[in-house]
Amino acid sequence: METLIEFFSFKYPNIKYVVFGTILLSISSAVVGCFTFIKKKSLVGDVISHAVLPGICISFMVSGSKDPFLLIIGAFISGWISILVMDAIIRNTKIKEDAATGLSLSVFFGIGILLMTYIQHSGNAAQSGLDTFLFGKAAALVGKDLMAFSIIAVIVLLTVFFFYKEFKLISFDQQFAKVIGLPIRRLEMVLTSITVLAVVTGIQAVGVVLMAAMLITPAAAARFWTDRLSRMILMASIFGAFSGISGAFISYSAPSMPTGPWMVMVLSIIALISFFFAPRKGIVIRQWRRFSIQRQLLEENLLKAFYRIGENSGEHFNRVAVDDIQLIRNFSPAQLAKGLRKLRVNGYVQRANGSWYLTNEGFEKGKRITRLHRLWELYLTKYLRIAPDHVHEDADTIEHVITPELEARLVKLLEYPTEDPHLSEIPK
Repeated sequence: METLIEFFSFKYPNIKYVVFGTILLSISSAVVGCFTFIKKKSLVGDVISHAVLPGICISFMVSGSKDPFLLIIGAFISGWISILVMDAIIRNTKIKEDAATGLSLSVFFGIGILLMTYIQHSGNAAQSGLDTFLFGKAAALVGKDLMAFSIIAVIVLLTVFFFYKEFKLISFDQQFAKVIGLPIRRLEMVLTSITVLAVVTGIQAVGVVLMAAMLITPAAAARFWTDRLSRMILMASIFGAFSGISGAFISYSAPSMPTGPWMVMVLSIIALISFFFAPRKGIVIRQWRRFSIQRQLLEENLLKAFYRIGENSGEHFNRVAVDDIQLIRNFSPAQLAKGLRKLRVNGYVQRANGSWYLTNEGFEKGKRITRLHRLWELYLTKYLRIAPDHVHEDADTIEHVITPELEARLVKLLEYPTEDPHLSEIPK
């Protein structure tokens, strides 16, 4: 707790630089990453993050210093050239996008490693610490770095703010944007430019190897929570900012722990939680919803079987043996046992001496399912001209999702019928 209070008091300038620097780079990369993710060009961030290394090295060789503004300019130019090269390969050759991406990434990164090796063996004392751009070193951020990050973050966020509708349109439906006269090529160039800027911002803190994760992971995690782009951008920014603060705090609490990798680690944990437990799209939630639907179908099919047995015998509340249920509908023994147990818990059936019988609630629900089934069969035969012996399976599926409103419309459309196509009574 003392460490936590000391950290958030920001009484040491270095803590302030690291925290605000990581927050700025996380938010700017997360915002741009949402558009990259929606456009299905996630690997573009990987290409840019690896391709900035030659620009950093050349900028250092020309200027002889590690001035962040000069290095960012070099990185920006190099990253831009890599995208131009990749686009030129795709447009002018038969090489596909994935191969062009890998080619551009590996060539530029290889050139960067060669140049960095040359610098390290050149004897220039100023090159000390230049290799931190490979894996990042957020703890080395100073006031000048924070100023550069702030300027770039403001540029990125303002660009997204002013071009939000255009970026949204070219991300979701580029053909429509082209038809209404938007300058697609120019907008693509603007979006690519701020993507390069966002990547360049995070290189010093996270490194070229992990920067792609900062660009895509917040967007991928946010996508599981919402279908609206504006909310996705907001959530991705929150995830990114939280990872920045968390990574900085972990690094401060345990000095041997690097900030950049921990930022990515926190983001990965957020992404995993989102993948599994997001309310609408999480894997666990979807499996639970599927399980609930299957259980509902089993229960309703069992109640319908009970109702049909009662119709055949003329008494709906007689005791029914398991074998009688199997004659109406072929359930597996496990399904039957599970379904009957659940119906009993819900108060739809009761058991006595090894047999089962409907309660009043079970009878009403079984009657309703049977009614919906027969109404839909009649609709299919009357309006879609399907033979009566071909409508059972369709009705068996649709009966479970017909709402009371749709039921009322069906009844009115069918003129208040009393019999289905097989001349069985439609329960009231």
